[in-house]
Amino acid sequence: MQRFVSSSSSSPVVSSAKHLCGTILNSYNQIQAPVKRPCDVFINHRGTDTKRTIAGLLYDHLFRMRLNPFLDSKNMKPGDRLFDKIDAAIKHSTIGVAVFSPRYCESYFCLHELALIMESKKKVIPIFYDVKPSQLQVKDDGTCSSKELQRFARALEEAKYTVGLTFDSLNGDWSEFLTTATDAVIKNLIEEEQERGNGGQSLCFLQDY
Repeated sequence: MQRFVSSSSSSPVVSSAKHLCGTILNSYNQIQAPVKRPCDVFINHRGTDTKRTIAGLLYDHLFRMRLNPFLDSKNMKPGDRLFDKIDAAIKHSTIGVAVFSPRYCESYFCLHELALIMESKKKVIPIFYDVKPSQLQVKDDGTCSSKELQRFARALEEAKYTVGLTFDSLNGDWSEFLTTATDAVIKNLIEEEQERGNGGQSLCFLQDY
């Protein structure tokens, strides 16, 4: 069974998304009071591996599309309670993007976020960045209870067997990959909104890119 989707040329998803968001724009223009939208996309990642590369670039790309992505370094400020802020963002997000990297499983926070996303039944787009799924394993370093380890392992296994994207930072085309990843995010957001019967009303208004 094919587990990955490699980077390829842009799909027609964006054009349909623009049409959908044009309709949304008319509705939002009629709203007088400002409305704080929930997070569209929660980006789960290991900061030391990806914050200045793939996770940060994907956040910026989605933000320029006028989506509402969540990345801890961008959305949190001094004084925020770490778990409260992140757990709320996951709870109210529409979908998740899990950026797996070589040191991902060394982070308690990465695994906690992933488990919460899976337990919340969010749709997840895995990105395997310089790592193979078989290399991702929850390790017992003595800091977590057996219950937590089992929780993390279940979430990781579920994510590993979800169709995702792969990227080789040394040989991959960054521009092409960001386009492919953005298309995947937009397509899944539209599908989720349509399943909810909202017609995409929680999406913001996409711009050309």
